[in-house]
Amino acid sequence: MPDILQLRGPRAVSEFRLAKLVAQLQKVDPGIRTVAAEFRHFAELERELLQPERSILERLLAYGDQPAASHGRLHLVVPRLGTISPWSSKATDIAHNCGLAAVKRIERGTAYYIQTENPGIAALLHDRMTQTVLSSFDEAAQLFTHVPPRPLQTVPLTDLRQANSRLGLALSDDEIEYLERAYRAIGRDPTDAELTMFAQANSEHCRHKIFNGDWIIDGKREEHSLFAMIRHTHAVNPKGTVVAYSDNAAVMEGRSAQRFHPRADGTYARHAGLTHTVMKVETHNHPTAISPFPGAATGSGGEIRDEGATGC
Repeated sequence: MPDILQLRGPRAVSEFRLAKLVAQLQKVDPGIRTVAAEFRHFAELERELLQPERSILERLLAYGDQPAASHGRLHLVVPRLGTISPWSSKATDIAHNCGLAAVKRIERGTAYYIQTENPGIAALLHDRMTQTVLSSFDEAAQLFTHVPPRPLQTVPLTDLRQANSRLGLALSDDEIEYLERAYRAIGRDPTDAELTMFAQANSEHCRHKIFNGDWIIDGKREEHSLFAMIRHTHAVNPKGTVVAYSDNAAVMEGRSAQRFHPRADGTYARHAGLTHTVMKVETHNHPTAISPFPGAATGSGGEIRDEGATGC
C-alpha cells in the first residue's frame, strides 16, 4: 500500500444544505436528527514530509471554516475508485508548483457523520456513477491503488460476441456485425483496446449516428429521421433565427447594444451596433466529474454566450 497522509479539512456543507439533506434522509430513517459533513484530504507521498513541507501542504488545504466535533456513523464519500477527479488534478498541480515534489497525488473526500445504522442512507449521499462510499478512513488508501497495465490482447472475430459480454462493451448487434465486416475487410482480428475505444466512442461521445439514422416504425420507413424531426420545428417557424444547426450552434436575432472597442485611430470608445446571440450546444456526453488526466474534464454540457454579428 502507498504511504498516505490524512489531513482533516474544513466544513463541507452549509447549514442550509445540511438541513435539506436531513429532510431527505428522514424519508429513509425518521430517527435522523442531525448530519455533520467535513472534507478529508488524502495525500499519496513518495516519502515522509519534512516539517516545512507539511506546513506548506496544510496551508494549501486550509480554505474554509473548521468543523465542529462530529458524532455518528461515518460515511466517507470519495471519487469513484480507479478514477482521478478534476479536483485532485488541480490540487496536485498546485502542490507541485509550491515545491512539494514528494506529494505524488492529493485527493479529497467528504466525511458525513450520521447517527443511524440504516444501510440505505449511503445511496442518498453519493452519485454511484462517479463516487464511492467507504466506511473508514483507512479504506481511502484504495484511491491510490496502482494496477499494472495489462498486455494488449487480440480478440478473434469468432469470439466477438463473448468479448462484448466479458469486457462489458454494450455493443449492439448492428455494431458487432459492423466490426465483423470491417475487420474481415482489413484481414485481421481486433485488439481489446480497439474494441474498448469503439465502444466508448459510441457510448460517451455523441449519438449523431442514431439521430440521423432511418426511423422505421412497424416496418414502414418514416419520411424524417429523428434529427430531421427536430429541424422541422425550425423549418416551419424560423422567426428570430439568423443561423440554425451550424456546427452545434445557432444565432438568434439580437438588438442594438453598446460595445467597447478601438476606433480607427486606436482610441477605445463605445460603439452602438446590432449584436446577435450565439447559442452553442456541446452535444458530446463526456462525464464531467471523472477526469483521468488534468484538463480531461470537458466542462458543462452546454454553453451560452453573446457575440457580435461580425464574429459569427
